[in-house]
Amino acid sequence: MDIVGICGSLRGQSINRMLLNLAGDCLPAGASLDVVAWDEVPAFNSDVMAKGLPPAVSALRERIRKADAVIIATPEYNFSIPGMLKNAIDWVSRGDDQPLLDKPVAILSATPGPLGGARVQYDLRKVLLFMNAAVLVKPEVFVGFANQKFDADGQCTDSTTRGFVQSQMDALVRHAKRQQQLQALG
Repeated sequence: MDIVGICGSLRGQSINRMLLNLAGDCLPAGASLDVVAWDEVPAFNSDVMAKGLPPAVSALRERIRKADAVIIATPEYNFSIPGMLKNAIDWVSRGDDQPLLDKPVAILSATPGPLGGARVQYDLRKVLLFMNAAVLVKPEVFVGFANQKFDADGQCTDSTTRGFVQSQMDALVRHAKRQQQLQALG
């Protein structure tokens, strides 16, 4: 099973990139994670879109389309979705050939504060549901005080966090298999 990972933070050493890497480590046998780079996606502009999708946008859309599922690990900025992530999603959503249509998606978030990104997940779920993505409902993963749960090498040091992520990854793969079966039935 081919799963695409998207980190909502562009910073190389972000806690959410560490969380996304943990998610990849927790995937069941037969599933693999490809974390995509999307930092070349330009600011959304209808004038640019009228001339054709920028190459970085086309590449992101196509990679999502080919994947069996998507994992988004994102921080919370000002109680909501980081602007660049929302911008990338806005680009991906354009066109009739919606790559997130019925695509299984798991959301994780990590923050140095106590809530673990609950508000960003609420807003991101709304956006993805509008796009008819098949967002995994349970289990949810909110990693509060995340800076205390990963070491300097980016490895998770908290067994409870690892257990939550493991449960979500198992559920995502089951969810993706169900979606594949539904699509096969037509």
